Amino acid sequence: MRYLTFALAKGRLAKQTMELLESAGFTCEEMKEKSRKLVFVNEEQKLKFFLAKASDVPTYVEYGVADIGVVGKDTLLEEKRNLYEVLNVGFGACKMAVAGPPEMKKKLDQGVPLRVATKYPNIAMDYFYNKKHQTVEIVKLNGSVELAPIVGLSEVIVDIVETGKTLKENGLVVLEDITPISARMVINRVSMKIEHERIKYLIDQIREQLLKGEGFNDTYY
Repeated sequence: MRYLTFALAKGRLAKQTMELLESAGFTCEEMKEKSRKLVFVNEEQKLKFFLAKASDVPTYVEYGVADIGVVGKDTLLEEKRNLYEVLNVGFGACKMAVAGPPEMKKKLDQGVPLRVATKYPNIAMDYFYNKKHQTVEIVKLNGSVELAPIVGLSEVIVDIVETGKTLKENGLVVLEDITPISARMVINRVSMKIEHERIKYLIDQIREQLLKGEGFNDTYY
């Protein structure tokens, strides 16, 4: 039996994913040990796990290095990889939105050209060009995009909004919602065919745990 390989986004999402997998009967004791390892194996169940930067997870899955990945919907929309998205695991629920000073709402509604700062240029471009049919200039940033409209780099931003506290503290508001965001399970297209039964069983077991709404522990790091 070949390994089923998982690509997990480093940090909290990997921890939450492993808690969910364990509740569904898929474990990896190696991941509970403090180490600098990046690849972990459960020989008994023929499972392999590795940790990667979130933006790289869809790439590993698309190219078949990993059969399965768990990553945020924002990353999937931005990376646009050729994958099967099979399950919404619900972690990190928030939304992608257009935000800015309250007075920018009128300009958005009028469809006038704007400059938009964002960490997600593909998502922003798709929203403004394909959905709103509005001409914008996209400015790619890697840090705190809330700064851009404050210092005059852009009129609005496109970013993830969780509580809205950071926006409020900086005099910004949500102007338009783009799409809900949460963690999703994705599958390599070839793996779905050659390991269909094993993957389907895994998905069914995880879905059952999600429906139960069981709490998870803090064992994984």
